[in-house]
Amino acid sequence: MRRALVTGGESGLGAACVTRLRADGIHVTTMDVASTADLVVDVTDFAAVNEAVASLEPFDILVNSAGILGPQKPFLETEPTEWLTTFEINVHGLVNVTKAVVPAMVEAGWGRVVNIASLSGKEGTPNLACYSASKGAAIALTKSLGKELASTGVIVNAITPSIFETPMHAALPPHVYEHIMTLIPLGRIGRPEEVAAMVSWLASDEVSYTTGGVFDISGGMSPY
Repeated sequence: MRRALVTGGESGLGAACVTRLRADGIHVTTMDVASTADLVVDVTDFAAVNEAVASLEPFDILVNSAGILGPQKPFLETEPTEWLTTFEINVHGLVNVTKAVVPAMVEAGWGRVVNIASLSGKEGTPNLACYSASKGAAIALTKSLGKELASTGVIVNAITPSIFETPMHAALPPHVYEHIMTLIPLGRIGRPEEVAAMVSWLASDEVSYTTGGVFDISGGMSPY
C-alpha cells in the first residue's frame, strides 16, 4: 500500500484530497496545526517537520496543501510582516515539507509531489498581492524541482484552482469574490472533490510523462 502525506489535510482542499486518496486505497497521514491531525506540526518549523517525517515510514506521495490567504487589501496598504507571514507558510512551509519527504522518494526511485498553488499565482488577483506572489513562487518551484528530479522517478506537478467551496475562500471580501465570479465561464465555484480527483490522478502511476507541469482547474477562467 502506498503512503501519502497531505499538509493542511484537516480542512478545505486538503481534507478533500485525504478523503479521495483514502478511497483510492492509499494510507494517508495528515500534517496540520489543527489538533485533529495525525501529525500536529507547523510546516514553517523545519526541525519539527523533519522530526515528524523521520518518525514514520517513508512516503510515496506528498500533497502540499497547507496555506493561508494572507492580507486582503490593496498592495500599497500591505505591511512587511504580512508578506513575511504569507511567504513563510505558503512558500517556506512547502519547501520544508518537500525537503523532508522527497529524499526517501528519490532513494526508492518513485514518488509523486502535488503542490496546490492557485490561479492567483498565474493571473494575479487584485487586493491579494501577497497570496498571488506566494502562489507564483510555488508554481516556479514546481517547475524547477520537476526538472531537477526528472531522472529520479519522482514527478512534481502543481494545480491552480480558482475559487472553491472552502473556508479560505469563504473569507474573501464580497467584492473580491464577485470579481472572480464574473471571470469564470462555467458560472459557478468549484467543489473540493473536483480538486481531489485531479490530485488523485497526478499522484498515480498514470502520470508518467509530465513533470514540472501546472494544471488549471478554474472553470475555464484561465485554461493554460
